[in-house]
Amino acid sequence: MNSNAPDFPGKVMPVDQLVRQTYASARPEVQDRMLAQLVGKVYETAPVTLQSSLLEHLMRPLGVLALVSIANGTFAKIRFRSSWPDLRVQMADAQNVQVSDVIALVDRVQQVSVEALDGVAQILAASPLMASSAAAAVLVAVLVNRARTRIVSDTYPT
Repeated sequence: MNSNAPDFPGKVMPVDQLVRQTYASARPEVQDRMLAQLVGKVYETAPVTLQSSLLEHLMRPLGVLALVSIANGTFAKIRFRSSWPDLRVQMADAQNVQVSDVIALVDRVQQVSVEALDGVAQILAASPLMASSAAAAVLVAVLVNRARTRIVSDTYPT
C-alpha cells in the first residue's frame, strides 16, 4: 500500500494532491513527461494572450535549429515571423499551435535546462485568467515544489 495515501477509508483524495504525489514518486523521465502533458493541458484551456506568453517563454531558450526540429518547424516559422532578437508570438500563431506541438516543445525545453520551466509557474501565477484552472493550479504547485527540491539539493548535496 502507498505510504503517502491518506488513511481515511471511503475518502477520495483531491485530484491535485494525487497528481502531486504521483509526480513526486515517479522516475525523472516520467516526471518530465507529466510536466509536458500538464503544460499542454494548461495551454489548451488558456486564453490566447496567455498562450502567446507561454510560447514566448518556452521558445526563448531554444535556438533556431532546435525549433526547426520540433512540430514540423511550426515554432521556427513563428520565430522567423517575429522581430529579431525580440521574440513576440502573435495571437494568430498561438491559436494555430496544437497541444501536441506544445508538448513536443516542452519535451525539448526540458532537455536544454531543468530551470527553463520555472518561469511558466510565474506566468500562470500572475494571470488572473488562470485562477480558476485546476490544471494550472496543479502545474504551478508541481513546478514550485520541483524548484524548491532542486534548490535544497543544490544547497545540500548528498
